[in-house]
Amino acid sequence: MKQEVIKELSTADIADRLEEERKHLTKLRMNHAVSPLENPHQISDNKKTIARLETELRKRAIENENNK
Repeated sequence: MKQEVIKELSTADIADRLEEERKHLTKLRMNHAVSPLENPHQISDNKKTIARLETELRKRAIENENNK
């Protein structure tokens, strides 16, 4: 997921998407442990997406704190 797309989402949507991505990462890791994935790069891509989502949530939290 691109950063531009993430910025357009609402905070609630980002939180929901973050939860979905974490579940997906868990499934990928479990599947990879049982039998190697065709494309193990999916795991690192998913981790990067999670980091982007968390970064945007943190950025918004800091902005809200500064605006008070």
